[in-house]
Amino acid sequence: MRLAFFVNDVATEVDEYTTTRLARAAAQRGHEVWYVGVGDVELGESDGQLVARAHAAEFEKDDTLEAFMKRIKEREAERIVMDNLDALFLRNESIDDLHERPWASPLGVVFGQMLQARGVTVVNDPRSLTRATSKLYLEEFPEKIRPRSLVTRDPEAIERFAGEVGHCVVKPLYGAKGRNVFMIEDESEANLAQMTEAVLQDGYAIVQEFVDGGEDGDARIFLLEGQILERDGKPAAFRRVPTGNDPRANISKGGRSIPLEIGDAERGIIEAMSKKLVADGMYFVGIDVIGDKVVEINAESPGGMQSIERLYEIDVCPTVIEALERRTGLKP
Repeated sequence: MRLAFFVNDVATEVDEYTTTRLARAAAQRGHEVWYVGVGDVELGESDGQLVARAHAAEFEKDDTLEAFMKRIKEREAERIVMDNLDALFLRNESIDDLHERPWASPLGVVFGQMLQARGVTVVNDPRSLTRATSKLYLEEFPEKIRPRSLVTRDPEAIERFAGEVGHCVVKPLYGAKGRNVFMIEDESEANLAQMTEAVLQDGYAIVQEFVDGGEDGDARIFLLEGQILERDGKPAAFRRVPTGNDPRANISKGGRSIPLEIGDAERGIIEAMSKKLVADGMYFVGIDVIGDKVVEINAESPGGMQSIERLYEIDVCPTVIEALERRTGLKP
């Protein structure tokens, strides 16, 4: 299988992150693996092919993640025809580019759609990913598995919602890694105006009813083709616990991960989501769960595999690649 991982920028990739683990698993299984950055693509002026300045990702015996990634970055870029790929794994984070490089933000799904139309297997499905990168995507799922919410740019509407619902969370509709996420006790919150102003600087706000138990963190559960991602009977799931006085459990904000036992509540949620995720082509996603509610769907470059490996001493990334082999019909 000729497989490319599409990332924000090859030079800034982090060896510990999930993308590196997925690429190493694919290379270790004997596939031809490439890294392509958002700014590395060209459209041929005569033949109309998509061409990329790509970095080869080759596995060597006993490779550590650090050594694997270091070699990728040190290799000279080679020109490859992306039309000839068997699969493209979209692992760029458009939200990061939205703030730093707005020109780059939409290009993952744009190039993905072009290649999909040319017969390349693209995951996650770029036609659905346009919607799924927004927190609005959660609103397409059954009410029973999501908290009451409001999407608006009206500060007064946020205040009214807080008055009706009480304890709630306000955050950008397009956001990630805990940026501008605030807790609101009720409409009398002393800093409500400042919180609202900060969130609305990023566009639309989504206000969610606070789910009981949220103060103790949330659960990150990885789903592969609509089912819990597992390897050797161990699920790819963990609980994220906030530290100090910061209520956000994001690992990037200092949260810590602890083991999670999958129970009836989590299974019920996955059953309610599975059919739609599969229909939408959401091949590999991470969902964030509090109690019996999903508070976020991470469809674009979901991460956290380092926590899975640390907690359970298992690498589940080969399972993801094996499923991609079945999808393309190409095994090493």
